[in-house]
Amino acid sequence: MEQRWVRNTVLFLTSQAISIFGSFLVQYAIMWHITLTSQSGIMMTIYIICGLIPTFFVTPFAGVWADRFDRKKLIMLSDSFIAFVTLILAVLFYNGYNMLWLLFIAASLRSLGAALQMPAVSAFLPQIVPSEKLMKVNGINSSAQSLIMLGSPMLSGALLTFAPIETIFFIDVVTALTAVAFLGIFLKVPLHKKALAAEPISYFRDMKEGILYIRDNQFLREFFILLAILYFLISPASFLTPLQVARSFGPDVWRLTAIEIAFSIGMMLGGILISYWTSLKNKMHAIALGCFIFAICTIGLGVIPIFWAYLLVMTVTGASMPIFSTPATVLLQQRVNEDFIGRVFGVMTMISGTMIPLAMLLFGPLADIIPIEWILVATGVLMAAECFVLLGSKALMEAGKPLE
Repeated sequence: MEQRWVRNTVLFLTSQAISIFGSFLVQYAIMWHITLTSQSGIMMTIYIICGLIPTFFVTPFAGVWADRFDRKKLIMLSDSFIAFVTLILAVLFYNGYNMLWLLFIAASLRSLGAALQMPAVSAFLPQIVPSEKLMKVNGINSSAQSLIMLGSPMLSGALLTFAPIETIFFIDVVTALTAVAFLGIFLKVPLHKKALAAEPISYFRDMKEGILYIRDNQFLREFFILLAILYFLISPASFLTPLQVARSFGPDVWRLTAIEIAFSIGMMLGGILISYWTSLKNKMHAIALGCFIFAICTIGLGVIPIFWAYLLVMTVTGASMPIFSTPATVLLQQRVNEDFIGRVFGVMTMISGTMIPLAMLLFGPLADIIPIEWILVATGVLMAAECFVLLGSKALMEAGKPLE
């Protein structure tokens, strides 16, 4: 039995790694292309909004689908759709149609596929992994993705230097289709019980039930409110730092590559740490710690004038992410009723898909008026204050305790 779940987990994470590798290549290539050609906070805001707004409309349905249908097929379908969109973009760029608005449209369409996939992936792991192993597996997955993130910007930067951007688009098509084939051929997992139930599907009824489940659960209600605020506040550090580096240190591809590598190294180290942090007494302590470290580092990114020191802080920023996100994901995977887990993760994805564009509508244009450094310091201070609010919640602290 143990060999089966280990084998299934390795196969699933391998297919995800293949898919994510190509997606990261495209993500970095597009972001840097827009940053270096426009050096505009407004252009970056448009790109980010195009990449996130569709998530708001799709994830409520995606959560229902993740609870009702075969999650493996949903993941394969989303990867195939993303590959198709990227192929069209690659052909257009290859034939000389390289306008920025094409990248914005492609970002919107690719985000539709990602929005379909994210709730299914989050709900699929507890389907194949024993509850007591979720922290370790999620930590390992975080480290693996960070390792991919470490290599992706280097390869993407090299390819952008020596080859046109459409080369990266074609690579993503190949990796996405490889991941789909890998998942379809090698991974055999029984359907979850909700997918086997012959019940009539009412999307709006199912969505309403999911929202009511969250509303009536004090832990989920408070956690999602604080999460929404956090997503709003982390947006400048997540999306404006490449523009900050281009303006303050120089518009060089190697500098943009360096900050992504530093962040990825930090994430990899943080993922390794959290996967072996077996003596965790309360997951909320780890969540608050990760959030607080991120907050202090955000302030640091706003005040450090030396690039090598900036990279060091960026590394610590990356390390804080798994310390926050892994316990948060595991907490939901363990505490949420299996019948609602897809919808809960769908709402979680919808929150990020809403708050980040809202934040960038404010911070993006603001970055063309005031220094980005001021924005980073202000949001870092507010994030640090939120950590203490989190620790003061009785419902959250009780939910963070280990399962009996």
